[in-house]
Amino acid sequence: MTDYRKINNIVGWVVFLIATAVYVMTLEPTASYWDAGEFIACSYKLLVPHPPGAPFYLLLGRIFSMFAGDVTQVAWWVNLLSALCSSFTVLFLFWSITILSRRLLVKEGVAPTNGNTVLIMGAGAVGALAYTFTDSAWFSAVEAEVYAMSSFFTAIVFWAMLRWESKVGEALSDKWLILIAYLIGLSIGAHLLNLVAIPAIAFIYYFRLYKPSFKGGVIAFLISAVIVVAILWGIIPGLPSLAGNVEVFFVNTFGLPFGSGIIVFVALLVGAIFYGIRYSIKHDNRILNTAILCFVFILIGYSSYMIIPIRSGYNPTIDENDPQDILSFVSYLKREQYGDRPLLYGPQYNAQPVDQKEGAERFVKGKEKYVSTGRKVEPVYDSKDKTLLPRIYSDNPQHLQEYKKWVDLREGQMPTFGQNMSFLFRYQLGHMYWRYFLWNFVGREGDVQQSGVLWFGKNNENLPDRVANSKARNAFYALPLLLGILGLIYQVRKNDRDAFIVGLLFFFTGVAIALYLNQPPIEPRERDYTFAGSFYAFSIWIGLGVLGLADLLSKVMRNATARAAAATAVALVVPVILAAEGWDDHDRSNRYHSVDSAKNLLDSCAPNAILFTNGDNDTFPLWYAQEVEGYRTDVRVAVLSYLNTDWYIDQMKRQAYKSDPWPLSLENENYRQGTNDYLPYVERPQVAAGIDLKQFISLVKQNHPALQVQYGSGTTLMSFPTKNFFLNVDKEKVRSMGFIPKEKEGEITDRMQWTTSQGLLEKKHLIILDLLATNNWERPVYFSTTVNSADFIGLSDYFELDGLAYRIVPVKSNNPDMPGYINKEVMYENLMKKFSFRGFDDPSIFYDENYYRFSANARDKFGKLAAAYLESGDKARAKQIIDYCFEQLPVKTVPYDYYTPQFISLMNGVGEEQRAKELLEAMAKSAQESLDYFFAKGSLFDTEIQTNMYMLQQLAGEAEKIGMPERSQQLQQSLMQYLQRMRR
Repeated sequence: MTDYRKINNIVGWVVFLIATAVYVMTLEPTASYWDAGEFIACSYKLLVPHPPGAPFYLLLGRIFSMFAGDVTQVAWWVNLLSALCSSFTVLFLFWSITILSRRLLVKEGVAPTNGNTVLIMGAGAVGALAYTFTDSAWFSAVEAEVYAMSSFFTAIVFWAMLRWESKVGEALSDKWLILIAYLIGLSIGAHLLNLVAIPAIAFIYYFRLYKPSFKGGVIAFLISAVIVVAILWGIIPGLPSLAGNVEVFFVNTFGLPFGSGIIVFVALLVGAIFYGIRYSIKHDNRILNTAILCFVFILIGYSSYMIIPIRSGYNPTIDENDPQDILSFVSYLKREQYGDRPLLYGPQYNAQPVDQKEGAERFVKGKEKYVSTGRKVEPVYDSKDKTLLPRIYSDNPQHLQEYKKWVDLREGQMPTFGQNMSFLFRYQLGHMYWRYFLWNFVGREGDVQQSGVLWFGKNNENLPDRVANSKARNAFYALPLLLGILGLIYQVRKNDRDAFIVGLLFFFTGVAIALYLNQPPIEPRERDYTFAGSFYAFSIWIGLGVLGLADLLSKVMRNATARAAAATAVALVVPVILAAEGWDDHDRSNRYHSVDSAKNLLDSCAPNAILFTNGDNDTFPLWYAQEVEGYRTDVRVAVLSYLNTDWYIDQMKRQAYKSDPWPLSLENENYRQGTNDYLPYVERPQVAAGIDLKQFISLVKQNHPALQVQYGSGTTLMSFPTKNFFLNVDKEKVRSMGFIPKEKEGEITDRMQWTTSQGLLEKKHLIILDLLATNNWERPVYFSTTVNSADFIGLSDYFELDGLAYRIVPVKSNNPDMPGYINKEVMYENLMKKFSFRGFDDPSIFYDENYYRFSANARDKFGKLAAAYLESGDKARAKQIIDYCFEQLPVKTVPYDYYTPQFISLMNGVGEEQRAKELLEAMAKSAQESLDYFFAKGSLFDTEIQTNMYMLQQLAGEAEKIGMPERSQQLQQSLMQYLQRMRR
């Protein structure tokens, strides 16, 4: 027994070291795209990230960041936290497999033979290493995200429950249950995914202590569901919500100071817990005592969330939702800013409200008491417009088009229950779960979003280069899947109860999550990382597949040790092929452009600028660069979607490092949530020709009756009376400030005039207009070039392109090809001297679509700058820019994009006719091959199809420009054929 335990520990730690070494070698050295930049920044300075937060993750991330030698190493150390969480997940997976394997081979209390020991260790190693190299687990292991830590908690909780099972009957065995409760409480501070492991844990408990029956199984399942609901809705938002109600009651009713209600609530809760523990001891009720202790330790683990209101109270630079009091903290926990999705029963996409009902009264903290902001109004729908499991629920026009790709929706008809189920099984389960499952255990076609499964190896004939040469094109020949199925069958035959428990874990961390998420038909990126727990469970069966192989070999090999070694050797092919195929697309050790792109965007801005950005990948790398590396902290980054909230506008009006507060005239009462959330357009003939922007903002600030309109029963809204605005400009002041190019100084206007196309102005648009009216050109104001043009609110004729950002200037340009004009000298200095594109010329580095979007944007700006110099007659500089662009972003590593065709006429214009023709032919071939491939794949790849058709259209125009009319006509004919295919 002692030898087995020692071997089990040694082999487990060896597997752990292998996983750790792999993850460290492939670790991203800096912040990757999506949430990683935000998490690193918030870990480094203990800031407040997006709801519902991850405070325990942030605390550990802060500890890891302290090992960094300088600020540029902080990201690597926080990324290392994910790597270690992932390798510890592998370790506990190994030990879980060895526990389950030993049960299948050895009777309880009997020491394993040498042959059994080898087989058990082989099963653990194969299963754990297979999970190590799965696509989704590896992806999360090398970046600063919460999913690696979430998987770790699932692994350690499942292992701890198996350990409890082996200790039942011993003194103090319930300490394992209390440990599990504490781990679940801690996991809440990372991610809620760990909660779905509770049903599997409940059945381990049930099978160990009770005689199984159908009725007992149903009761065990219902109890586990109650526990999940009690934690998910009762403890996490429920206790703070109750505390908030008590707080409002004591402050508003009794006139007590802020915080008094919280003190009373905590005292009552502690008193109730103390009484319950005394009662359980006095009556010798072990189950009640254990349950109360588990509740207490869940709360202790959950207490990491106290960091959120504590840190928010200090008004840090990243303080999302500003949850510094109990009421805003509850809103933060409930993720109220993201809205709700129907789950079990609700309205469908074309349901129309028949009434509305008032929900609970909402309060905000005032000067002396909590002030009511009204009640939340919820629409009421007719029961005939509702259905069980509503899956086709979104009325977003883009979503409606996507629904039609999966379900035969007819205009004006309510979707049937069958159509909802069809969407559930085809898209939400088939496309958004089982496709990911097969990616991990069968193979993956490529890195283009919506890529399918690669079933039978790599056949790269007749494929576009982008697909054929993708490092993410991985073929596993279904070997992991087959070994896992063999392990499942073997476990079902030998121990169906354990198979049922692993099956529950597999189901609830996979299919059940897909049901709960109720995903819309468009996602900004692939979501496979969400289901890593399910792939973890399947890896248990991959490990047990080694036992199944040994069982098959028993007919030809009598020696148990030799049979175990042979089965292990054969099964090790699975983790080896996963590692070999996955290494090149999971190795991020030399990727830097996410941070380079952020610094490039910041360097596009003049000192003390205000920069409007679009979304996650636009913003989070900027936060990392400023908060961690202290880079260009004079630039105030403003996320446009957040400017629809009062708390974010308040933050913009505070000092942030070197960035001064925003010069806004509107006060909090003018943009408080529920006030001026949007302003509808209601035309007033008196100002139809235009209104002075400063006057308009003044009227809004006064809540002037001239702009008030009735909206619904008893509701008054402010409106905007015309779509035409003007702003008077002090030309001499602008000229003296020197930010307008010399050649444009004569075009400075004394009155900016523009027209917005919006039918309503959102709060963010109102704030932009206020800033423009109040700023008086003191601070440079920029839009990132990736911002949706609808948010330009008609100002694009007054843009100056300085790099990757447009600056608002009082110089009008009616350029039909792009917004505004180009400041050539500033842009040349930025693109050619300041900007960095590390690693884009290295073919060994894997870049996914997110990186190519940024490289395409940069390539476009090189093209526009070269065109500006060519137009001014400076061919030498234009050629220099073209050469530098393709040196930094070569086509061998950065695929052709829809901005590349412009370089054909540019090359021709600088005297490189042959190079231009070669680029034309290469792009035409690439576009046609891509179109043939994606048309064959179907409508899921509409984005790729439209991109390549646009590229083909551009190429036809470029061929005409460089004097190739026949080739232009051929390309146009080809384009028409593809258009006909699209219509069909």
